[in-house]
Amino acid sequence: MRICLFPGTFDPVTLGHTDIIDRALPLFDKLVIGIGRNQNKEPMFSEEMRLEWIREIYKGNPQVEALAYDGLTVECCKRIGANFILRGIRYVNDFEYEKAIADMNRSLDGNVDTVFLTCLPQFTSVASTLVRDVIRNGGDVTPFLPGVVSNSIK
Repeated sequence: MRICLFPGTFDPVTLGHTDIIDRALPLFDKLVIGIGRNQNKEPMFSEEMRLEWIREIYKGNPQVEALAYDGLTVECCKRIGANFILRGIRYVNDFEYEKAIADMNRSLDGNVDTVFLTCLPQFTSVASTLVRDVIRNGGDVTPFLPGVVSNSIK
């Protein structure tokens, strides 16, 4: 079985995230969206809310699962039997950063490959960090979020 982990904070889940997930589905038998717990980040939305969003967006699709994890991403891969990590790329500098992480992960576990998908042009500027800034300042984030997420934020 081709099992893939898509790690991230998903704070909040954006249309950029769902674009990458939707286009990755034909490549894998199972896609696990993993919310990584990062001690250096203070999320705007609870882990439970983020998991609920993902599960709601992909309800009825047995190919997609969601979980939260601590520690190294490659260790999470081992626990779920994943041999692939999925990462989305928006800009060239994203690739440089993500390649360094992919190289480290490959050094830690030679059985795990990272697959990069570039986002569609309309999602290039959709970053969770920017969406959180818009939310904090009272702007309309509806164009950047799946309906489930947008409706629960309102």
